[in-house]
Amino acid sequence: MRSDFDFAPYYRATVGFDRIFDLLDSVASQSGNGGYPPYNIEKTADDSWRIVMAVAGFTEAELNLTQKEDELLVTGKTQPRDDHTEYLYRGIAGRDFERRFQLADHVKVVGAKLMNGLLSIDLHRELPEEKKPRAIRIELESSPRTITQQ
Repeated sequence: MRSDFDFAPYYRATVGFDRIFDLLDSVASQSGNGGYPPYNIEKTADDSWRIVMAVAGFTEAELNLTQKEDELLVTGKTQPRDDHTEYLYRGIAGRDFERRFQLADHVKVVGAKLMNGLLSIDLHRELPEEKKPRAIRIELESSPRTITQQ
């Protein structure tokens, strides 16, 4: 169920926050994927996170991770199986999926692993040197100033 929310009144009172409203719109439009596959987001340190997705039945070759600018795209595309298994009940979903995550500025994927049906994606914020706080040295003036009158 998608509820359309109009951000137009907020545009009048804010300057430079257009990207935030665009992100809210894109997150609201992604809610139609039914929550598949389920995932957790864990905070592992001050500037590190982990996304853990339940991808039971998928092999490493069937999963793809792509980071483009501030978006992480995780896709799963099942390959046709040659087994002739007749299922009486099939409760493990094996359908194709596409899941998008909006990442904050300077957040990068640093690793991913697949183990026991769980895909773990490690993320870390790497601030460039020019964005990090720095101390400014204050110098004392060594020679006294003299004021002359004319």
